[in-house]
Amino acid sequence: MNQQVAVDVKNVTKTYGSGATAYTALKGVDFHAEPGEFVMLSGPSGSGKTTLLSILGCVLSPSSGYVGLLGEDISVAKEKDLPRLRLQYVGFVFQAHNLLASLTATENIAMLLRLRGWDQKDAVKEAHHLLDQVDLSDKYHSRPGELSGGQRQRVAIARALAGSPPVILADEPTAALDAHNGLRITEILRELAKEHGHTVVVVTHDNRIFHLGDRIVRIEDGLILKE
Repeated sequence: MNQQVAVDVKNVTKTYGSGATAYTALKGVDFHAEPGEFVMLSGPSGSGKTTLLSILGCVLSPSSGYVGLLGEDISVAKEKDLPRLRLQYVGFVFQAHNLLASLTATENIAMLLRLRGWDQKDAVKEAHHLLDQVDLSDKYHSRPGELSGGQRQRVAIARALAGSPPVILADEPTAALDAHNGLRITEILRELAKEHGHTVVVVTHDNRIFHLGDRIVRIEDGLILKE
């Protein structure tokens, strides 16, 4: 591909704490992903995969190394700038959905669009379009408590797409789902990469969905082992 690299990670480390209690979660990681690519990050619990995803998602800053999103060096960003960078570049699908229980599916999505500068009318219209995309046209006015686990996860994906961020990150999106719903969620994420050019990185240890990835990157003990 001749496209610009969407995600570019070079020799990244992350250490929590200091002194005798310091723990190094990442020990010099190199990782990249291109526009339209669907990459899976796999590894055992405590391997550093969620830490890497959090750095890519502008939730954490690396201790050292380079992190680029669409050519912008985010590794030097101050903590106060991380929310702006998240809004600019990243859609995040959390393992536990993180939907607001008091809001409808439409309102959960429209709220993020409002943060991205949309007016209310356009935000609601786009929220409905995104819910249509994930096969939830009949759930515009449903609150999270009225939805199944698979439906909540699809709302979370729709919210991650709000405003069409170039990078979509998902942390164990199939962990709480049965095989059918887990496969459908992963297929939706793959379609987003292939049809709309999003770069999608999924942290997972679910071998039922590995066949859908363009690449599977294995991380263990804070190091990338192989693809």
